[in-house]
Amino acid sequence: MKLLAKFTSRRRSLDDLVFDSVNTVFMLALCVVMLYPMLNTLAVSLNDATDSVRGGIYLWPREFTLYNYEHVFNEAQLMHAGLISVLRTVIGTALSVFCTAMVAYTISRQYFVLRKFVTLAFVLTMYLNGGLIPTYLLMRELSLIGTFWIYIIPGIIGVFNLIVVRSFIEGLPETIFESARIDGAGEFTMFFRIALPLSLPVIATISLFVAVGQWNQWFDVFLYNSSKPELSTLQYELMKILQNSNASMSSRTAADAFANAENVGNNVVTPTSIRAAMTIIVSVPIICVYPFLQKYFVKGLTLGGVKG
Repeated sequence: MKLLAKFTSRRRSLDDLVFDSVNTVFMLALCVVMLYPMLNTLAVSLNDATDSVRGGIYLWPREFTLYNYEHVFNEAQLMHAGLISVLRTVIGTALSVFCTAMVAYTISRQYFVLRKFVTLAFVLTMYLNGGLIPTYLLMRELSLIGTFWIYIIPGIIGVFNLIVVRSFIEGLPETIFESARIDGAGEFTMFFRIALPLSLPVIATISLFVAVGQWNQWFDVFLYNSSKPELSTLQYELMKILQNSNASMSSRTAADAFANAENVGNNVVTPTSIRAAMTIIVSVPIICVYPFLQKYFVKGLTLGGVKG
């Protein structure tokens, strides 16, 4: 019996060792697959543009240079555009999350008479769209074109985020709200002092969604504020730099580009190098913010999706 127990223990230890080894190898391979695109983009952005055309850049630059970033940051409008992007991200995220949470709390209450109607009205907007021209005409009638608030008001409530927050609040114990109601608490008191603090995980989750969307947005600038340089955003300015680089490269041959690079000391950019530098520039702020929200992210998304 002791011999059998010893053999079984050794067999289990061997199985555990094999499983841990395979699991470790798999996770390392997964990390490499996930990190390689970002590391490759970073290497290309730090490599000489003409050298990158030859290919063979993987995890580190072959001819290190910061000229790609210098070329991007030499644009005079870039710093002001970056400030506008930060403002629209901070203000847009704060207002969107607050309004979404308020509406989600309202439609999560079973005693709200128009609960189903309001929910259906919001959900329909996910499937029905008036189109670009009617939307532009509406923004013009609302006097939002040419203003900063065109970045904030049209998308102040995201329906997907609304459904996630509503589902999360519905999952909170109803006895807490009943006890507060018996103690004389009103709806605003229950929202601010009960629902909102207990919904911190899902609030952090949708905050990340909204912030990334606001930070990366540039098409609304192109549609509504392209004639207002003072309201231009970082992404729109970077898009214009990339377009100028594409136009410059298309107007000359590759041989001309290499000859020009030799004449000016290899200080030349290509659309590929500019695109890589732009990707790193716009990704760094989100990468810096994500670790602070990571502990809430998975919990908020999974608990918010329990109910339909």
